[in-house]
Amino acid sequence: MKIVNLFILLIFSAIGLESFGQNATLYGSLKDERNRPVEKAEIFLFGYPSGTTSNAEGEYEFSVPSNEKITVYFKYLGYKIEKFDLELKPGERKKINVHFKVEKHEVENIDIFAEQERSMNMTRLDPKLINVLPDASGGIEGIVKTFPGVSSNNELSSQYSVRGGNFDENLVYVNDIEVYRPFLIRSGQQEGLSFINADMVSSILFSAGGFEAKYGDKMSSVLDIKYKKPTEFGASASASLMGGSFHLEGSTDNHRLTHISGFRYKSNQYILKSMDTQGDYQPTFIDFQTYWTFDVTDKFEVNFLGNFAQNKYLFIPTTRETSFGTVHEALKLKIYFDGKELNQFTTFTGALAAHYKPNLSTKLSLTASAYQTREEETFDILGQYYLNELDNQLGSDNLGDSLMNLGIGTFLNHGRNYLDASVLSLSHKGYITNDQNFIQWGAKFQHEKISNDLNEWQMLDSAGYSLPYSDTAVNLFSTIITDANLDLNRVTAYLQNTYSFERDSVEYSFTAGIRSHFSDLNNELLLSPRVNFSFKPNWKKDYLFRFATGYYYQPPFFKELKKLNGEINTNIQAQKSVHFVVGSDYQFKAWNRDFKFVAEAYYKHLENLIPYDVDNVRIRYYGNNNAKGYAMGIDFKVNGQFVNGAESWASLSFMRTREVINGIFTYNDTDSTVMVAGNTDYIPRPTDQIVNFGLFFQDYLPGNPSYKMQLNLLYGAGLPFGPPNANKAILDWPTMPAYRRVDIGFSKVLKSEDKLMTHSMLKHFKSLWIAVEVFNLLDINNTISYVWITDIRNQQYAVPNYLTSRRLNVKLIARF
Repeated sequence: MKIVNLFILLIFSAIGLESFGQNATLYGSLKDERNRPVEKAEIFLFGYPSGTTSNAEGEYEFSVPSNEKITVYFKYLGYKIEKFDLELKPGERKKINVHFKVEKHEVENIDIFAEQERSMNMTRLDPKLINVLPDASGGIEGIVKTFPGVSSNNELSSQYSVRGGNFDENLVYVNDIEVYRPFLIRSGQQEGLSFINADMVSSILFSAGGFEAKYGDKMSSVLDIKYKKPTEFGASASASLMGGSFHLEGSTDNHRLTHISGFRYKSNQYILKSMDTQGDYQPTFIDFQTYWTFDVTDKFEVNFLGNFAQNKYLFIPTTRETSFGTVHEALKLKIYFDGKELNQFTTFTGALAAHYKPNLSTKLSLTASAYQTREEETFDILGQYYLNELDNQLGSDNLGDSLMNLGIGTFLNHGRNYLDASVLSLSHKGYITNDQNFIQWGAKFQHEKISNDLNEWQMLDSAGYSLPYSDTAVNLFSTIITDANLDLNRVTAYLQNTYSFERDSVEYSFTAGIRSHFSDLNNELLLSPRVNFSFKPNWKKDYLFRFATGYYYQPPFFKELKKLNGEINTNIQAQKSVHFVVGSDYQFKAWNRDFKFVAEAYYKHLENLIPYDVDNVRIRYYGNNNAKGYAMGIDFKVNGQFVNGAESWASLSFMRTREVINGIFTYNDTDSTVMVAGNTDYIPRPTDQIVNFGLFFQDYLPGNPSYKMQLNLLYGAGLPFGPPNANKAILDWPTMPAYRRVDIGFSKVLKSEDKLMTHSMLKHFKSLWIAVEVFNLLDINNTISYVWITDIRNQQYAVPNYLTSRRLNVKLIARF
């Protein structure tokens, strides 16, 4: 306990004050329909940052204001919310006992197995935090980036790495439908909107490793999203300097038909103008989603999820000026541009599902889904660059001026890249549960068809000579011209059971499952056994211990099959990761509020790896299973109400990931792909990041909780990098500067849902609040990648590509 408190005190130096005095007291007990005590139910006052949760006996007690009308809410996942209107006298003790009733029309949209989340190492996120998080990219992924084991060094992208994996190793589900990202995106500027619409979300679960067999074939993490099934009319609208959104939801009087839809628009033009490269940025990202459910009978339901998204990115660069180097060698790169870049990504997603529940303990589902994307990437950009050495003598009249030109040259980048892809699937899932067993199964057939035309080349001229130099011809520096097509089928299935029991007052939970995968690409059959075990000892302090292990195969998708020259290698096998995860969590009281401390250590044995390089968010695979490696680390997280009524957390992670590449594939001067000598030493993987720290902290003005503050802080140690076409086997990898980012938001609640205003313009709103956000508060130049320049002495310079600088954003959110 002392160690935990010390960790907390080191992170948080100030604790907020109570928003009201202890003038009256509420107490009582909470039970379910079977008359069993309900633990961890939420009891709170609407409009006040105060509340508590019930203990293991279902009992609660907390202080409330006196001499004023209040509304107290009792909330527990999967049950109807109970509320009471009260007005208590000073010193009065009021007893309220509640018997929760199952919410029949909401139960489908929540994870009814919430009691198993703690034992299964699944973290539940509060969807309400999404809109208050100050983050340039926005969305659920912004919260995930602050979690232990998760790292990101790009505020423009919603992508993240987990425990040494890359962006392509993370599973994302929405209503059990796997979400796909565009294939050709190469920078965060082009990425646009995340698939997940925060206004439509009801449930968020995340696991950083050791997850169950029911989740698919990726090696790192899973993000499981469920959309709302509304019970009444609702709507919201938001607007900011970076875009806006609108959503509408409702249901019929008998709740048999429900609907929720959302429209989003985003343009990060405002924030992109803070980058070194100046020009005309015209990004336009739009998205429409809709989710409908219909209860044909009390036991049979059908639902539909649809999505249309279009990302359009037009950029006409003019100039770039970047200062870099050290105190002893100050340098400046100046580039004059001509040309433009135009990218367009259009995607459609649709899913039709039928659910049948013959009884309360059994559910059967059948889902048909389709995903289609049309992607176009076209650019012709001419750049003329000058690399100069600057005067760095303190006191000099010419301090900061150019002293000498070190390099001059021209480059021309040309691309006409097109991709069409469709993914069709038909799946069945089901479960049977009783007091001790929870059996789940599933099977899916999936067909993928992808066509990719690449025509991309670069001409590089340095000091009047075309590179690579030839006295008989003018050569292009790099060329990729290929027409790749893929048509394949996959069949997957899983079976798992969770057995929970109690013996000698010790709670045990054991989950065992197996997952299979077959693809006709290379006729590879994969079997992935996975086991998760947890026990909660009968101690005075609330500890729980977990262990998980299993095989996590990642069969190749389109990107992994492509070699550096764009050709498809159909002989690629699935990459394999064997997870060993051991951890514990400790739930405790501090300042009479609930807190949770989690520690988890892991080791991942990696085989059949496909080496890759990362440039911004673009991953280029080598197209061969010629590496093996490992990832190991330890994660810590503490969360709770450091300020009464406001959830906050801090996470700290240490990680090391290495690989051995047997045969290094690289480009040579004639633009072919060759194999050089292999190596036996472990070298850093592109995601090797020794330390990460994330912090999300909320506070409010004492005595006036309508004024709030949210702080989002990320720190990530430097990632390894090197010049293009380098031989990884012999390169002593340098690292980028650490990623350091602080975003802060200040908000004012103009109208809360519990406050009635009959003679005001605000009476038309359920709630209304305005926020001012400061992105990159410390104005740190974070590096995402490098441009390599060669001087007249044939020396290479790594010129950093900086991310966005400080920007101010204003946001308004209204709910109806």
